[in-house]
Amino acid sequence: MNNFEIDDASGVLDAATAPCLSLYQPTHRKHPANQQDAIRFRNLVKVLHGSLLQQHDAREADALLAPLHALAEDHAFWNTTRDGLAVLAAKDFFRVYLLQRPVPELAVVAESFHTKPLLRLLQSSERYQVLGLSRKMVRLFEGDRDTLDEIPLAAAVPKTMVDALGEQLTEPQLNIHTGMGGVGQKGTHHGQGGRADEVDKDAERFFRLVDRAIVEHHSKASGLPLILATLPENRDMFHRTSHNPHLLPTGIDVSAEAISLDDLRERAWSVVAPFYIARLQSHLEQFGTARANGLGGETLSAVAEAVVGGRVATLLIDGDRAVPGHVDAATGEVTLADLSRPDVDDVLDDLGALARRRGAKVFVVPGVQLPTETGVAAIYRY
Repeated sequence: MNNFEIDDASGVLDAATAPCLSLYQPTHRKHPANQQDAIRFRNLVKVLHGSLLQQHDAREADALLAPLHALAEDHAFWNTTRDGLAVLAAKDFFRVYLLQRPVPELAVVAESFHTKPLLRLLQSSERYQVLGLSRKMVRLFEGDRDTLDEIPLAAAVPKTMVDALGEQLTEPQLNIHTGMGGVGQKGTHHGQGGRADEVDKDAERFFRLVDRAIVEHHSKASGLPLILATLPENRDMFHRTSHNPHLLPTGIDVSAEAISLDDLRERAWSVVAPFYIARLQSHLEQFGTARANGLGGETLSAVAEAVVGGRVATLLIDGDRAVPGHVDAATGEVTLADLSRPDVDDVLDDLGALARRRGAKVFVVPGVQLPTETGVAAIYRY
């Protein structure tokens, strides 16, 4: 499946040619609940078709919808979904994202993609990653308060110490690894003294390579806090070698192999919850201070103008509401309209996309925690 973090960072979504199709729906992980998912998907595709025909001919509509029709018939796909689904499509562009949380049903055709549900999941104050680490294996998980899933490691991340060190691995470890399961072969036990020191040096080099690869291929793209799950004897060594700015000082002192996925999620959430509460409170306090000093904005028109002018440093967006309309990317003019029209998107979604392109930090937060009534809270650079 596609990765929204990578797509968002690369700018490929912004380069798509209108009309842009956005489809969201909740899905289910298991039978029999997932039996209706493909049917609901086909119904949403029909909504997109009707919207397209309002401004485009049938041939163009059919071409744009062809990959969605193919996905609807992919039975293997519908047996491997998670809790939500997002599909973005345009001419020569098609992306499918499996989500760890349900999303409200939506099917809209507009000048740009509707990405706020994805952005909210991407920047939710509850998301984190867990690095399961031992001297034999590496696993990576991603989740939130309610869900945790193992995610594929990038190809460049070493999965084992043998993968990482190869011929540089101390001989006894290499013998143990290659000898297990071989007929007539015996594993070599670690010695004491100098040889034990060499074994620790292998582990340190292994951890350093893992850390570097996780930073480059996972943490940079996600920006999520990273929780280390490993035995205490590995924890201190990894923290000494790590240069990952997202690694939390507190971890889980148990191997990810030794506990259930649900237990791992509960332990991870207990570690990360205080971190996120503090971060959200910091954003809210910064906005309050900025507003008191004339550097905070909350009206849609003023914030839109500041976003286009590159004056917004941080933008908080209400994740629980939509404001039908459009923001002119050149002037910042806000035009309110009916979201059911095929050429209309969400003003809040547009503001988030424009702000990200101009270097602002954008955070989607629960509406009850946003200190404004307009759906936005902006901190200006000047």
